[in-house]
Amino acid sequence: MRRLAVVLSLLLMSLVLAVPASAGPSTTGFHWNDITAGDGVQLKSNVIEPATPGTHPGVVLVASWALNDFQYLAQAKQLAEAGYVVLSYTARGFWLSGGTIDVAGPRDVADASSAVDWLIAHTSVDPHRIGIVGMSYGGGISLLAAAHDPRLRAVGSLSGWSDMGASMTGGDTRRPQAAWFLQTAARLVGRPSPQMNQILDDYWADRDAEGRDRWARERSARYSVDALNRSNPAVLIAHSFGDSIFPANQMLDFYTALRTPKRLELAPGDHATVEISGLAGIPNHVWTSVRRWLDQYLAGIDTGIGDEPGVVLRPHNSSAAEYYPDWSHVTGHDDRLRLGAPHGLIATGDLGPQPQGTWTRRIQAGTDTIAGGGVALLTNGLEQLTGIPPIVSLPAVSRRHAGVWLSGAAPAGGWRVRGVPRLHAPLASTHPAGTVIAYLYDVNALGIGKLFSHAPVTWHGSPATVDLPLQVTAYDLPSGHRLALVVDTKDPLYLDANAKDATITFSSDAWLDVPIA
Repeated sequence: MRRLAVVLSLLLMSLVLAVPASAGPSTTGFHWNDITAGDGVQLKSNVIEPATPGTHPGVVLVASWALNDFQYLAQAKQLAEAGYVVLSYTARGFWLSGGTIDVAGPRDVADASSAVDWLIAHTSVDPHRIGIVGMSYGGGISLLAAAHDPRLRAVGSLSGWSDMGASMTGGDTRRPQAAWFLQTAARLVGRPSPQMNQILDDYWADRDAEGRDRWARERSARYSVDALNRSNPAVLIAHSFGDSIFPANQMLDFYTALRTPKRLELAPGDHATVEISGLAGIPNHVWTSVRRWLDQYLAGIDTGIGDEPGVVLRPHNSSAAEYYPDWSHVTGHDDRLRLGAPHGLIATGDLGPQPQGTWTRRIQAGTDTIAGGGVALLTNGLEQLTGIPPIVSLPAVSRRHAGVWLSGAAPAGGWRVRGVPRLHAPLASTHPAGTVIAYLYDVNALGIGKLFSHAPVTWHGSPATVDLPLQVTAYDLPSGHRLALVVDTKDPLYLDANAKDATITFSSDAWLDVPIA
C-alpha cells in the first residue's frame, strides 16, 4: 500500500507541476518541504507566501483523512494572493508523510504545533497572527490543536467533530458504512497503527467499549473546551445536517460551551460535500465564511462577520440563510405530538397534541423496511445537489416490522421545523438488547414522504423508555402536508442489536417533540 501511495502522490505532483508553479507576481509560488515532528517523523508539506516585504498573517491547513497537502492548493493560492503565508501538510501515516496513523491522537496534535514552529522559523509569518483550518480529519485536528497551542488565534473546522465517541457509536449504535469507508481509505493510502487496528477490530466485534471510549475521549475537543476558552481563539464551525461520518448534533453542545468569538454554520448535505467545491477554487458559502473569518481575526480587516449573529442555518431545499444570535434562539418552542393507537386497514397511529388513551403496538424486530436513512456520503450529498432527499411511500411501509404515526395537515404557512426533534417512547422487548431507528417524513396528499431527520438508539438490558434526539434539521413542511413518524428496527447505515425472533412493543405515554421556529 505504501508503494501505491508513493505512485499516486507522484502522479498528483506531476499534474500540479504541469501548470506553472508560480501562483502569480504577488506570491512566491509553491515550495515543497519536510517538517520534522517532535518524534522525528517527517511530514510532507507545501508553503506559499506573499512576495511583498514585511510580516504577514499565516494559516496552517491540515489535510483530510486519506488526502495529502495538495488538497488545498487552490485555497492556499487565493489566501497567499490576499496576503497570507499558507502552509499545508499531510497528516502522519498518510501518503508520503512518515509514521503511522494516530487518528487525531496526541502525536497528531503535536504535529500541528510542529507545523506552526516550522512556519515561524522559515517564513515571513507574524507569530501572533496564525490560524488553522481543515476539512473533516483536518477540522477535528484543528480544534484539538487550538486547545493545546495558544499561538493559534483563529480556527476553521469544516465537517470536523467534537466527540469521537458520538461519531463512532451515537445512540450506542455502530455505523458500519462510515467505519468501512474510513478503514478502507486508510489501508489504501496510509499506514494504520497497531492501536488503530486494535480499536477497529474491537469496534467490529463490539467488545471493550470502555477501552474504545477512553481512546475516543482523548481525541474529542469537547473535553478540551475549557482549554479553548482559556486561550480564546476565534472558532468557526461549518457542518452539514446529514453528515454520516460525524453527525451534526455533537457540534451543538460544543458550540454552546465555547466562550470564544464563535460562529456555527449548518447546511444540507453530507460529510464535507458542502465545502468540497472550494477545493477547486469555486466560490461557495463555507469558504467565503472562512476567508471572512480569517480576515477578521488574523488580518485585522473588519469584514463585519464578528458583529453578525453567531448561528447561520440554510434550510433544506433552499439557498436562503437564516441568522440567529445563538443556538438557544433557533427553536421558538416545541410542539408535543402524542402517539396514538394504530388503526385502520393499513395500521397507522395518530400523531397529535391531545392525549391518545391507553394502547400498545407490537412489531417484529430484525427485518428492514423501505424506510431508511440512505447510503453514507451518497444520499445526503445527492440531496444537496438535487434537492431530493430519501423518499418513501408511507402506505408501503410494513406495519408488521414498523410503527407508523401520522399527524394532521399542517396549517396555512406550514411548520418551520428548526432544531432537534426528540422522541420519548416507552418500550418493551422480548430480547435483552435491541435497536430502533426513528424517521421523520414530510408526507404529501399522495402518501409520499420526504425524509428530513432520523436517528438510531440501541439498548442493552430491558428498556423502560427511549429518549432519542434525532438529527438536527431546518426544514419547512408545507401547508397541507403531514408529518409522519416511522420507527423500525433495521437500517444498512447501522449495526443493530436485534434478535431475529424478537418483538418490540410500543405503548401509550409516548410523544414526539417537534422544534418549531
